[in-house]
Amino acid sequence: MSNTTFTAEERAAMQEHARDMKKTARRGSRATAADAEADVLAKIAAMPEADRVLAERVHALVKANAPALTPKLYYGMPAYARDGKVVCFFQNAGKFKSRYATLGFTDAATLDDGSMWPASFALTKLTRADESRIAALLTRAVA
Repeated sequence: MSNTTFTAEERAAMQEHARDMKKTARRGSRATAADAEADVLAKIAAMPEADRVLAERVHALVKANAPALTPKLYYGMPAYARDGKVVCFFQNAGKFKSRYATLGFTDAATLDDGSMWPASFALTKLTRADESRIAALLTRAVA
């Protein structure tokens, strides 16, 4: 048997992405940033409590430190984009049955630091120091 098959969670994420794309297409020119943010907030509200608390904080940190980013759904996950391209995203632990949530940055983020740098961070809770570090990363990501 080939290892190229997708897990049930991966297939569900792809199906969710297709639904999100169709929903956006149906809205057409009526789509607003408020619609996209409402979709993200609804996704966050549906998360289990531990993930929801983290996602709400990440959302607030993005809004405060990278206001140029617009919320959108990315494979069913809260994400934040610039010019339509995802810069960062929050993956709740339950999404792929992981033991921790993840804050990830795509190559659209300008976090380059030499020849190697972190692009994803495991989150189990957020301290003030963690929030300060995330704020700094967000600021750099959109610089």
